[in-house]
Amino acid sequence: MKKEQPIAPHPFVAVPMREAAAAKSPVPFKNFFSALALRFPDLKNKLVQAGMNEQPVEYIASASVLALALCIFLSALTYFLLSTLNANALFSLVLAPIYLVLMFFYVMAFPSVRAKQRARLIDQELVFAGRHMQISIKAGVPLFNALLGISREYGEVSVEFNKIVEKVTLGVSVNVALAEAAAQNPSTYFRRLVLQLSSSITSGSDIEKGLDAVLDQISKEQTIALKSYGQKLNPLVMFFMIFGVIMPSLGVAFLIILLSFIGGGQVSISATALAGILALLAIMQFLFLGAVENSRPKFDIL
Repeated sequence: MKKEQPIAPHPFVAVPMREAAAAKSPVPFKNFFSALALRFPDLKNKLVQAGMNEQPVEYIASASVLALALCIFLSALTYFLLSTLNANALFSLVLAPIYLVLMFFYVMAFPSVRAKQRARLIDQELVFAGRHMQISIKAGVPLFNALLGISREYGEVSVEFNKIVEKVTLGVSVNVALAEAAAQNPSTYFRRLVLQLSSSITSGSDIEKGLDAVLDQISKEQTIALKSYGQKLNPLVMFFMIFGVIMPSLGVAFLIILLSFIGGGQVSISATALAGILALLAIMQFLFLGAVENSRPKFDIL
């Protein structure tokens, strides 16, 4: 398995916490965006889980600007299409507020989507990193050194454990660092693993045995998820063959034959109609492949 480049520049020293970025320019209409941010109480947590270093007010301001730009683009495109079809092009002005609202909520969904992507990347390497830490602890390595050992070479998992190592290096207790990591992480498996570590430290129980139990459970659940994906794939392929291959090809052939009988050879499918059918088929296949790819578990199992 290909590993990402190490996060820490030195194998025994954690990367120090990065300083906060330079102060940003004040947000225009801050009072308005602050009032709007109250409508999204969970936005701050979503931004943290997505790894986006923005405050809710700043993100809503940026989302509003982007939504306005998309609204202008879609309105101009609608105006052009209506003008081409000799329809009332002023109807695009009526659609503009609808475009604005839809694009705003579309942009506001970005943090949730990015958080889910991070969770999938974390789940992909979590079991391997956890086994590495378990073996280190079983060999007598202190917990901090075991955490430091997996703070590199395990992709997004190493990024999260490196944050824990940074906080502990700055004087935060291991329990507090683990609790904060669990609260700010989008992966359910990662939270379960970290909370198990925190619980073992608090109760004084064997960390290695606790890790073994939670990693076995995560591996079993990932195996079940892979089997479930395989079971869902069969009906998806069947529907794709019916609606994406058989019906379009036979449907076009039967439509041509039917039109030749009904119209006496005077009615036929134009090249524009065939191009539209081809574009529709391309969209259907793209949506199908996207659905299959998004539903596929990204992790490997031991």
